[in-house]
Amino acid sequence: MRVEKLAAKIKLLILDVDGVLTDGGLYYDHQGNVTKRFNVQDGLGIKFAQQAGLQLAVITGLNHGAVESRITELGITDYFPGQREKLPFYEKLIKEKGLKPEEVAYIGDDWIDAPVMLKVGLPMAVCNAQPEVIGISKWVSRKPGGHGAVREAISFLLDSQGLLEDIWLEWAE
Repeated sequence: MRVEKLAAKIKLLILDVDGVLTDGGLYYDHQGNVTKRFNVQDGLGIKFAQQAGLQLAVITGLNHGAVESRITELGITDYFPGQREKLPFYEKLIKEKGLKPEEVAYIGDDWIDAPVMLKVGLPMAVCNAQPEVIGISKWVSRKPGGHGAVREAISFLLDSQGLLEDIWLEWAE
């Protein structure tokens, strides 16, 4: 089946954080505090997805205050931090939302994401993901994680659903 047909069915996009919403770097200041770098285009893409009715969730292996602040700022309420075992949270989400696996996409970059990616209808990866993760993906971004890959994925999903042009026209007028 063509990937666009799979994308047309997606109602929920689950995001990893480190290496997907961020560039995967851990930036330490002189006091030893870690900061994260997020891409503003990814954030705007998330807002476009929400505007179009695409649900979003975040399941991440690390639990970091900067991530929680960004997720809250973006209005994503399904947020599961500090989860090395992501599969139970995926299963909880689809059950609570009444979704089928083919209605879910997941974008990841590393082995920790693979168990969920193998269950969803549309596994997606950033282009700088681990080779094994790219190997199980049905869609791979051209942009690396933290540099617009999430926006690219959302644009692909919305375009496959016939929604992207209308959102663009609202902004272009």
